[in-house]
Amino acid sequence: MRFKIITLGCKVNTYESEFMLESLLCAGYIYDEEKPDIIIINTCSVTNESDKKSLKIIRRAKREHPDSILAVVGCSAQNHQEKYQELGVEILLGNKSKSQIVSIIAEYLKTKKPYTYFINDRTLPFEDMQVSKFTTHTRAFIKIQDGCDNFCSYCIIPYTRGSIRSKDFNKTIEEAKTLVLNGHKEIVLTGIHTGSYNFEGRKLSDLIAALSLIPGLKRIRISSLEITEIDQKLLDLFKTNPKLAHHLHIPLQSGSDIVLKKMNRKYDTSYFRQKIAEIRSICLDISLTTDCIVGHPYETDECFLDYLAFCQEIAFSKLHVFPYSPRQKTASARMPEIDQKTKKDRVHALLSLSKKLEEAYGCQFLNQKLDVITEEYVGDYTVGFTSNYLRVYLKGEYKLNCQYACLLDTYQDGIFYAHITSCLNEEITI
Repeated sequence: MRFKIITLGCKVNTYESEFMLESLLCAGYIYDEEKPDIIIINTCSVTNESDKKSLKIIRRAKREHPDSILAVVGCSAQNHQEKYQELGVEILLGNKSKSQIVSIIAEYLKTKKPYTYFINDRTLPFEDMQVSKFTTHTRAFIKIQDGCDNFCSYCIIPYTRGSIRSKDFNKTIEEAKTLVLNGHKEIVLTGIHTGSYNFEGRKLSDLIAALSLIPGLKRIRISSLEITEIDQKLLDLFKTNPKLAHHLHIPLQSGSDIVLKKMNRKYDTSYFRQKIAEIRSICLDISLTTDCIVGHPYETDECFLDYLAFCQEIAFSKLHVFPYSPRQKTASARMPEIDQKTKKDRVHALLSLSKKLEEAYGCQFLNQKLDVITEEYVGDYTVGFTSNYLRVYLKGEYKLNCQYACLLDTYQDGIFYAHITSCLNEEITI
């Protein structure tokens, strides 16, 4: 049978979709974008817009492929079980049992009865998955953690992903070795709350140290970290470990102490400022990107001005900006909402600041030589990224997933144009 997978949302979903893809291929299924017998949609529910997008894609799939079996999985399915059941979806899974997708499809094909499976208890074991090679990315992801216990006032994810749990330490190392043997030079450690990784007392810094010993692995990148999870051991790794990418994505969410408190975040701007100073004292060239929520309830004009000023002070290299949307079941949903025009104006203000900050950060690296791992072709260029997540365009067609030393010649609209000075690839055995 033929199948295709549509993935929405975060890197965790990307990893889980890659696992489902690999599992189905190993079971004899054929991937076919045009004429699938089975369509798997891995949904996202982080915002109202994410739910709307998930729903839109499901309806389109039913309209364009009326005879296909539709399997809807993930956070939006977990959050809106009844809504998706009403759509007549053949297979409906929350965030449990994606690893059993092959047997679940087989069961449906045998009985032809709708298959629905959810566990609403937040206390879940880590659903173990192993991926040997990524077909959709040159960077390989490993999901090392799932769940969240923070219960920020605006966030639905603790309800859709359950409580914090972590991947087996040794299995993570073995998976990474396999990915490296299959050609991946960079591994991204990802999770819902990646910095909370803790398997039998071994934490994220211990995992990074162990992964760094794998021959042929050139970079270890962390997908996202809360500011409260950056401990001294992790800071020491930035000082001593050349494989740890010089880029951290640290969600800020607001630069106003009043709003941070309403959000139930675990820090204030003073703590955030101090920790960023520690990071930069150790790693001068580090790229610090962040998430910004705009228009959370009680965000006054004064609060927003504090927010803008704080982002300017911290000098992030990029802001990912999201207008606040109320989520049912969360504390913020009971708070008074800010009008849409105000939200829109504030979003534009932060995006304008982001563009300036990105340019200021990027221009520092003109005429410097940095290592680039190539990832894709765009027109007449080969595109890759540096350790500190600068996007680099190389004129011509070079081999993907290879490491080169490059001189950064010009910078324009967030992109560097560079030329290769030497090739840094090597054969590896493990």
